[in-house]
Amino acid sequence: MESTIRLGWLCVIFAALIPKGKAQTMSENIQAPIAKIIPKQLVKHKNTRTDNYFWLNERENPEVIAYLNQENEYYNAKTAHTKQFQTELFEEMKARIKEDDQSVPYFYNGYYYITRYEKGQDYPIYARKKESLSAPEEILFNCNEMAKGHSYFQLGGLSVSPNNKYASFGVDTQGRRIYTIQVKDLETGEILSDTIKNVTGGSVWANDNATLFYTQQDKVTLRSDKVYRHKLGTDAKKDILVFDEKDDTFNVYVYKEKSRKYLVIGSGSTLTSEYRILNADQPEGEFQVFQPRVRGLEYSISHYGDSFYVLTNKDKATNFKLMKTPETATLKKHWKDVIPHREEVLLEGIDIFKNYLVVEERSNGLNHIRIMPWSGSGDYYLPFDNETYNAYTTTNIDFDTDVLRYGYQSMATPSSVIDFNMATKTKVVLKEQEVLGGTFDKNNYVEERVWATATDGTKVPISMVYHKSVQKNGKNPLLLYAYGSYGSTMEPYFSSTRLTLLDRGFIYAIAHIRGGEDLGRKWYEDGKLLHKKNTFTDFIDCSKFVIEQKYTSASHLYAEGGSAGGLLMGAIVNMSPELYHGVIAQVPFVDVITTMLDDSIPLTTGEYDEWGNPNSKKYYDYMLSYSPYDNVKEQKYPNMFVSTGLHDSQVQYWEPAKWVAKLRTVKKGDTALYLVTNMDAGHGGASGRFESLKELAREFSFLLDLEKINK
Repeated sequence: MESTIRLGWLCVIFAALIPKGKAQTMSENIQAPIAKIIPKQLVKHKNTRTDNYFWLNERENPEVIAYLNQENEYYNAKTAHTKQFQTELFEEMKARIKEDDQSVPYFYNGYYYITRYEKGQDYPIYARKKESLSAPEEILFNCNEMAKGHSYFQLGGLSVSPNNKYASFGVDTQGRRIYTIQVKDLETGEILSDTIKNVTGGSVWANDNATLFYTQQDKVTLRSDKVYRHKLGTDAKKDILVFDEKDDTFNVYVYKEKSRKYLVIGSGSTLTSEYRILNADQPEGEFQVFQPRVRGLEYSISHYGDSFYVLTNKDKATNFKLMKTPETATLKKHWKDVIPHREEVLLEGIDIFKNYLVVEERSNGLNHIRIMPWSGSGDYYLPFDNETYNAYTTTNIDFDTDVLRYGYQSMATPSSVIDFNMATKTKVVLKEQEVLGGTFDKNNYVEERVWATATDGTKVPISMVYHKSVQKNGKNPLLLYAYGSYGSTMEPYFSSTRLTLLDRGFIYAIAHIRGGEDLGRKWYEDGKLLHKKNTFTDFIDCSKFVIEQKYTSASHLYAEGGSAGGLLMGAIVNMSPELYHGVIAQVPFVDVITTMLDDSIPLTTGEYDEWGNPNSKKYYDYMLSYSPYDNVKEQKYPNMFVSTGLHDSQVQYWEPAKWVAKLRTVKKGDTALYLVTNMDAGHGGASGRFESLKELAREFSFLLDLEKINK
C-alpha cells in the first residue's frame, strides 16, 4: 500500500513539472483502480442479487482503506493538470468572503449573543455582551483553539443556563455526529468535570440551573432513542433515564419552550409525532404525554399564556392547520381551529410573540410571512417582489417584543437580516451579506422561474440565474441541481461561490421536483414510497425542458445532487445518461435495497415511511426497479465526480465506493469517473469554512475542465 501511495504522488508531482498538454496526454494512460470481485449472494423474496463488492463495507479492513486511497490517487493523477486552476478557484471564492465577519447580535436573557470569524481562521468564535453592545466582549468558545490537533471539529448544542453562569456544549472530532457534552463555567472559564460521551450533542437546562436533559444514541444504529437527566457535578454514569423510545422508527429530542415554562421531549417518525411536557421548574417531575401517538397524526406544539398552539395535519389537513388547546387539556379532542386547512396553502411554521402570531406559509411554490395581531386588529403579509426569492423568520427567541427578525435573499440578491416592527410596519436592514472583490453587481444577473411539463402533465417549477450576457442559443453550460426527498424544500438562495460559475458563462438552475415540499404537502407525497420514480422523471423532464428551450444542450448540461439527491443522480444516469455531459454525486445514497434491509445501519428503520420497507415484497420490487447500484448496466455514462466521507453516518462510504467499482467494470466509452473520499470527515464534508471551499473548487474544476475553461 505504501509503495502505491508513493507512486500516486510521484505521478502528481511529475505531471506538475511538465507542460500541460503533455501532462494531460500522459494522464490519459493512467489506469483506474479495479476493486477485486468477491461475489456475495443476497436473497430476499426468492430473488437473488449478486453483490461483487459487498466486502467494501469492512471499514477496518486494510484492503478497503487501500482501495479508497488508490481511488484518491487516481483522481489526483488524472486531474493533475487542473491543480493550479483549483488553487486559483479556491482563492477566487475565498476572496469574496468577508473573513473578519460576524453575525447580527441577538438579545436573550440579558445578553447580546454574537458569532464571529477572524481573518485567516476556519472556525467561529462565540461571544456575548451584557445588556449593551458597547459592553466588553466575553468570549464563550474560540473554536479555532478548540480545533487544534483535530482534522475535523464541530461544536454543537450550545446552551446557556437560565442564570447565565454555565454553558453546556457538544464536540464532535470525527464527523460521525457522535458528540461529547461538557459544561463550562462562564464566570471562571473552567471546564467542569461533567463529561457525557456518545450523545447527539444537544442539551437543555431546567430552570434550577443545575439540571440538564440530553439525548443519547444507539451505539450501533446511531438512532437518538433515550433522554437522560443529568445533575451538575455528578457522574454521568449515574444519570437518570427519563424516556426510552422503543419503536426503532422514531427518533427523540428535547428542548425548552420559548415561554421557558415547559421542557419538551419530542418523538417522531416520518409520519407520526408525539410530545411529552414537564414544568421546567420541576425537573425531577414526570413528563406527561401531550397527545399519544396515532399513526399518521403529525403535530408540533408552541406554548403561549395558558394554552398550546398546535400545528397539525389532524382531520386530513394535508397542508396542515393551526389549532389551540388549554395547557391543562392537551388531548386532540380538545383542539380547536385557529387557522383552518387550505388546499392551496401549506402552513410551514409559527413564531409566537406577546402581541403577535407570525405564520410562515407557502403557496404556488413561494413562501410568505403573515403577521397576525392577537388583538385581532387585522393581519397582513410582508411584501416580496419577485419569484426566485427566499424569505424566512430567523432568531426570534425574545417573547416580549414587537420586532420580528427575518431573512431575505434571492438567487441574485445576497442574504439580508432584517428587523421588522410589527406595530409600525417599518423595517431596518441590519446586515446584507458582503461580496468582496468590488466586481459584484446584482444587476448583472438575470433571475427566472420557468415551468417544465412532466411526463404525467404536472407542471414543475425551475428557478435559475445567469449572467445577463447569456443568450438562449443552446451553447451555454448549465448546472441543474435538485434534492427531491423527505419533503425538503429547495429554496432559491444566493451563493457568492456560485458566481465563479456564472461569471464563466454557466446557468445555475434548481429543479423543484416532487419529493420535496416546494408546492405543498401533496408534492411530497407524490414523490415518495411507491411514487418515488416521479422524483427521477421530473428531473429528467426538467433537463429535457432546458435543452428544448435552448438554455443549453446535452453536450453542455450538468447535474448535481447530494445524499438523497445523490440517489437522484444515480437514477438519472441509469435512465437517461445521454442527456448529461457530467454529473456530480455528493455522498450518494445509491445502494437502496441492501441499506434498507440492514436495520443496523444508522437511520434505516426511521426511513421506512420515506422509501418503504423492503421486507415487504411490493416495496422490495419497486426499490429494485430504481436502485442505482442494482440498475447499473452496460451503456455509456456521462462524466462523473463522486464524493464521500469515510466517517459518514448517514450514507455509509461503501455505497458510493461499491457504485463506482461496479460502474468501472461495465460502463462503455472513455468518460471520466472519479471517486474522492475524505478520509477525515463525514456526511457534511470538511468542517473548516475554507477547507470546504477546497472541496467546492474540486467540483467546479471538474465542470470547467469538461467545458475546456481553464482560467
